[in-house]
Amino acid sequence: MGRGKFKGKPTGRRQFSTPEEMLAGTSRRPRTFKQEEVEAEENEKSEEESEEESEEDTDGEKRKGTQGIIEIENPNLVKPKNVKAKNVDIEKTTELSRREREEIEKQQAHERYMRLQEQGKTDQAKKDLERLALIRQQRADAAKKREEEKAAKEQKKSEARK
Repeated sequence: MGRGKFKGKPTGRRQFSTPEEMLAGTSRRPRTFKQEEVEAEENEKSEEESEEESEEDTDGEKRKGTQGIIEIENPNLVKPKNVKAKNVDIEKTTELSRREREEIEKQQAHERYMRLQEQGKTDQAKKDLERLALIRQQRADAAKKREEEKAAKEQKKSEARK
């Protein structure tokens, strides 16, 4: 059966060292990777300090990991966007993102199309103008017929009165 609220690990039961063992440094607990890493860093720092004392090459900045060894520009590195007012270059133009460029191009193309549409140079505008001319012609014909019918009715009325 399990002991306590924790589920047992497949490696075995939990082993606790007593305070006396911890003070003596003879606990049953094996060394962890974290402790070994800390000791390795301390050794590296002491070696670096001795190297710095012998050589007087100081960059001013200490870099983490392999950055000090490999100096390659990382394209994924995010550059700071906040710029102080005194560092702003007024003459420098900002580059637009791809989406912004495409949006501007789309708006300009739409404006060009609308100008051509107003001038009647596009295919759609030509078709619309033809349709409009046909409708105007039909309306004019219909108006003439109505006038003729009205005139014919009036003649019939005037003949009927006589």
